[in-house]
Amino acid sequence: MEEKTLLLAAFLIMNIVGLFIMGVDKKRAIKHQYRISERSLWLVALFGGALGATAGMRLYRHKTKHISFKIGFPVLAAGELILILMLFL
Repeated sequence: MEEKTLLLAAFLIMNIVGLFIMGVDKKRAIKHQYRISERSLWLVALFGGALGATAGMRLYRHKTKHISFKIGFPVLAAGELILILMLFL
């Protein structure tokens, strides 16, 4: 497989994971169950899943009162999107 294809696949997978874990954490919060750590949420976002995590934050209305998430995830997502666009354009 070509390097760009692998990178794009990893980017897409991490964003799906970011969206998914935000939904799982929201469900666990509602049920007062064991939660996904904020550190894990940030690591997924830092390793390419910020767009998905931002979408999950808004879709599930999760972590929206935390300024670090409310501002940090979209800023990180914009940076990741710019990097991906620079790579493919």
